[in-house]
This record gives sequence, C-alpha cells and structure tokens, in this order.
Amino acid sequence: MEIFSYLEKYDYEQLVFCQDKQSGLKAIIAIHDTTLGPALGGTRMWTYESEEAAIEDALRLARGMTYKNAAAGLNLGGGKTVMIGDPRKDKSEALFRAFGRYIQGLNGRYITAEDVGTTVADMDIIHEETDFVTGISPAFGSSGNPSPVTAYGVYKGMKAAAKAAFGTDSLEGKTIAVQGVGNVAYSLCRHLHEEGANLIVTDINKQAVQRVVTEFGAKAVDPTEIYGVECDIFAPCALGAVINDQTIPQLKAKVIAGSANNQLKDSTHGDLIHEMGIVYAPDYVINAGGVINVADELYGYNADRALKKVELIYDNIETVLAISKRDGIPTYVAADRMAEERIEKVRNARSQFLRNGHDILSRRRS
Repeated sequence: MEIFSYLEKYDYEQLVFCQDKQSGLKAIIAIHDTTLGPALGGTRMWTYESEEAAIEDALRLARGMTYKNAAAGLNLGGGKTVMIGDPRKDKSEALFRAFGRYIQGLNGRYITAEDVGTTVADMDIIHEETDFVTGISPAFGSSGNPSPVTAYGVYKGMKAAAKAAFGTDSLEGKTIAVQGVGNVAYSLCRHLHEEGANLIVTDINKQAVQRVVTEFGAKAVDPTEIYGVECDIFAPCALGAVINDQTIPQLKAKVIAGSANNQLKDSTHGDLIHEMGIVYAPDYVINAGGVINVADELYGYNADRALKKVELIYDNIETVLAISKRDGIPTYVAADRMAEERIEKVRNARSQFLRNGHDILSRRRS
C-alpha cells in the first residue's frame, strides 16, 4: 500500500501509529479532515488479518466520519482509531492508558469514543489520561446510553422521508417493516407505535422479537421474509449491505429509512432504488443521533439541547432530498454533496483547524 499516495488521493491530513511494547498497544489513528473542527470518531478494537487491513479500515472509517459529522451540522471533522487485538482477551488498563496518552499528545486534533470492540469502561480508562474522549460514564458528565437518542433521530428522519413519498410526515396507519429489533430499533418501534404505525418485525433474537410483539402489537416474520412484505416503509436496523441484487426485487416499500450502517451493498444499488422511485434516507444522515448526542458532551452535556440538535435530522433529510431533486442525483450522492458543500464553504472562510482558544474543547475545559 502506497500510503502517501492514498492520503493525497482522498485528502487525509494525518495517520498516527501508536505502539507501546509493555502494554501490547498497536493502534492506528486516522485523521481525515479538520476543516470544521477537531476530528471525532470512535476506537474500534478488532483482530485484523493484517496491518494493511487495519490501516485501510482506519482510513475508510475516518473519511466516513468526516461526512457524517459534516452532514449532521457538527463543528467537527472526521477521524477514527483501529486498535489491533482481540477485545475478548487483549484489553488492559495499561493498554488504554497508553492509548490515552497518545490521544493527549495530539492536543485536541482528535477526540475518541467507543466503537465496535470497545466499551464505556474502556473510555473511562482513556479519560484517566486525556480529556479528548466522549461516551464516558455518566458520573463523569457523559450522555449515557446513546441508543434512545439514535432511535429518535431515525424516527424524525423517517418522517421527513415519508413526507417526500406520501405528501405527509404522519406515520399513523403506515405499515413499517423493521429489520432487527436491538436497542436502537426497540426505541424506534416505540416511537412508531405511539404514532399509530403498524409494525412488521424480524430478528434472529426471538426474545427481542417477542418483546416488540407483546409491547407494540407488532407482527413477526422470518428474517428471510422481511424484504418482501407489503409495507410502506422498510427500516433496516441490523446488518449492512442489505440493499442488494437479491433484496431489491423483493421490496414493496416506497421508503427506505433505518438505523443500520452501510445499507447499500454498493453504489449501483443506490442508483437502482433511485430509478425505481424509492425514497432512500441515507444511513449516515438519518442515524447521526448518536454522534450528535456524544458531541454535546464537549459543551458540557445537556439532554434537552442534544435532543433539539437531533431533531434537525428531519431538516437534514429534507435538504438531502432537495439536493437530489435539484441535481437529478440519487440521495446517497446528494448526502455526500451536502456534506462536501458545507466543508468547502467553511474551508473557504478559514484555514486548516488550529487551536486558537475559541474552539469547543477550550470551552469544555474552562
């Protein structure tokens, strides 16, 4: 892998290799873009097949966070950490403290949070060494469990997508097929039930399905059947890449809006559902409630203020749909364009991010 060629091609700013022999730390911090502010992105711990695979994952995820944070209207850039190791057996206090010192050494250019393979407890250990971490325990001033807030944002975004498809954002009487009923989707189902929607649900976890059936009157179907059910809205809330060659011909919904990441298997599937007239709410725009919530910690967390910001996901989806219509492009492209336009406007107004005493991190520590 020609690292500098890759960094130049996609406008990355920095790639940091973190090694601590005593603790066994091997981590890679990728900072993609800090035009809007310091780079925010979680720490993923995984057993990568190779060091090159870890580097590629860090770079890919960091770039995705740039777009997600920009589209969410946050004054934050994009970054990500991947930590090479087995989260079931390689964790230790020494490892996360060593990593926290590396973050501190970046002096605010990068802020981390939990991700796949890491937990709130891990973030608490990192917090022993640096203030540049979010998603810590509520005792330290964090926002706590992000799932209900993420679900609320998906709910608001779904309403905006429904308005484009049906002429009204009311979900009363609409049939919504929810794939996966984990923590986020359970809270989403509660919002939908309270508005009077009809729910069809599936999950490999039968207890989770039964909970939603009992509490919200949902109809349960087999996981293989969810794509072809008669419904108005399909809500992918589990695995990625579920919009693909096999599932698209089965879809009867006019709207796709859910919490799962990377819903499109590849860009051609985004093009195809656009040609079919299906309104797609791009995943990183509609599921941004979690990052909006933890970002509020940087101001001194206030739940009411965070929820007000999350409600703007409705407006963000409307903006994406307007750009899609304006430029005649699929919504997944329109989402990227919305993020890029915001970054470019700010880039033209100021130079690359440097701590100047007026950023959110300075206010956080004052």
